[in-house]
Amino acid sequence: MFLLRDALLALVLLFLFTAPTQARLPEFTELAEKSAPAVVNISSVRVVSGENPMRQFFSPFQRRGGPFDDFFEQFERFFGEQAPTRRSQSLGSGFIISADGYIVTNNHVIRDATEITVNLLDNDNSYTAEVVGRDAETDLALLKIEADRPLPVLEFGDSEQAKVGQWVVAIGNPFGLAHTVTAGIVSAKGRIIGSGPYDDFIQTDASINPGNSGGPLLDMQGRVIGINTAIVASGQGIGFAIPSNMARGIIVQLQENKMVQRGWLGVTIQDLDDNSARALGLTSTRGALIAEVIPDEPAAKAGLRSGDVVISINGQAVVDSSSLLRVVAQQTPGESVKVDVMRQGKKQSITVVLGTRDPERLAQRDAPSPRAGDQETSLGISLRPIDDREARAMGMTRPQGLLVTAVEADSEAARADVRAGDIVMEANQQPVNSIDEFQRVLREDATEKGVIMLLIRRQAQTIFRTIPLE
Repeated sequence: MFLLRDALLALVLLFLFTAPTQARLPEFTELAEKSAPAVVNISSVRVVSGENPMRQFFSPFQRRGGPFDDFFEQFERFFGEQAPTRRSQSLGSGFIISADGYIVTNNHVIRDATEITVNLLDNDNSYTAEVVGRDAETDLALLKIEADRPLPVLEFGDSEQAKVGQWVVAIGNPFGLAHTVTAGIVSAKGRIIGSGPYDDFIQTDASINPGNSGGPLLDMQGRVIGINTAIVASGQGIGFAIPSNMARGIIVQLQENKMVQRGWLGVTIQDLDDNSARALGLTSTRGALIAEVIPDEPAAKAGLRSGDVVISINGQAVVDSSSLLRVVAQQTPGESVKVDVMRQGKKQSITVVLGTRDPERLAQRDAPSPRAGDQETSLGISLRPIDDREARAMGMTRPQGLLVTAVEADSEAARADVRAGDIVMEANQQPVNSIDEFQRVLREDATEKGVIMLLIRRQAQTIFRTIPLE
């Protein structure tokens, strides 16, 4: 009797201690209560110029050289060309980073605003905000309000330590619904969505909608690991946040200098593909290929060359062209950095004193006007030398390179994105200024490698295009 009872008790205890426990979701209430007071609602007003309504009414009749030209000239001279301006209001989010009233948000939330109002959680306190500084390239802005009391704050976390799959919380004002809390996970890191030169977004499925822009993406300790910035309008559960590690340095610069200064190499770059790597004698496509070294800029002064592949800067690995942009931008202008490159299959280290990046440094140049080609090559492209007139039009001191006058449809050159109007400056890193020079490279060097890499000048860009010969 006792043996049976003991056996049954043992089975019950075994079941209790070995039965799988039901998975429990994390508790968000404490995190929301603690963090929400430091999240703000931002309302911005901008003045928008409208078009004269009479011009819109008569728009079907407007065209240059049309019979109503004189009428519209007289009409606009009398009534004015523009309609009265109107006020446009937009809503966004932000979060407080210091007790004395510094607030982080997105640049697009307050861009062109004439009035910026910040509302706190209690809705009893509204403040007029001033723009301390902004950075359009990363879509960040820093505001300042003058409060009569110390304000609650959020601290930045380490976005590099964020793991795909970990829980995150977004707080913001979607569609004007103040202080909405949503939860999800980190879906991916390092996303490039084409919004700017420094794309490196955290992707999350925490619900983000219009009005969330500028709000924080929090880890489970309440630290800001991202600034919610973008959504995929046609998708659900796809939002993007600027990593805190990128934002933190920019915010410091805005707070101290009211502007952002970034390091500048003075090169144009592109990613490596398999064919380009093969043409350069490399076994990997990791790195950023230098297409052009701009004269008199830091890279040129240090001895970097077109065709070099940058693999690291100050020991920090460069995976592709995007990572090179980010690494250089994080450096201080005037700082000396060690740039490791692969040149003709060998690693070299070159010290470069960085300049200051100017987004408008590169002026656009007009593309050459192609005409009938003189000689067709086996690559499916027709080439001819540049003449003196064309060289002067393109700002050259002397004729250089070969003009692509035609590209055969469905050829390897067409698939490699070689276009009519391109200027071929080099073939397999050798200058080509005549058809004979081009054919010699094609015959003696490219045939052996099975690939030819062309350095091409296209309007304002210098790029590489690689054509397999199989």
